[in-house]
Amino acid sequence: MVKYIVVSVIGGILFGVLDGLINANPFAQRLYAVYKPIAKTSINLPAGILIDLGYGFVLAGIFLLLYKSLPGESGLVKGISFALLVWFFRVVMSVASQWIMFNISANALIYTLLAGLGEMFVLGILYGLTLRP
Repeated sequence: MVKYIVVSVIGGILFGVLDGLINANPFAQRLYAVYKPIAKTSINLPAGILIDLGYGFVLAGIFLLLYKSLPGESGLVKGISFALLVWFFRVVMSVASQWIMFNISANALIYTLLAGLGEMFVLGILYGLTLRP
């Protein structure tokens, strides 16, 4: 249980750091300029931290629940499998919806897909190398 808590907190911190790197860099800011008219001018940092920590706990828990059914023999492969699964449900489906509903450049959508894949790989590998049911 202690390992689950520690890894979940680390996962939550990674979520926040990676989200910041992915979304706040100058390249992403140019790609995501289309959202500027509806974007908030400031971020509620405490709420963001709590949400990211919550994501860390939820994803670590789901990883443990799915562990035996994930493809692969090693924790690393199971972590990568989990990352691909989460990436599909979290990122790919969101990007597909944005593509249908909004006038957003293909570059922004591709960036979101690739950045989200990288983020999910980092988290999946963390969970795969550290957590066992």
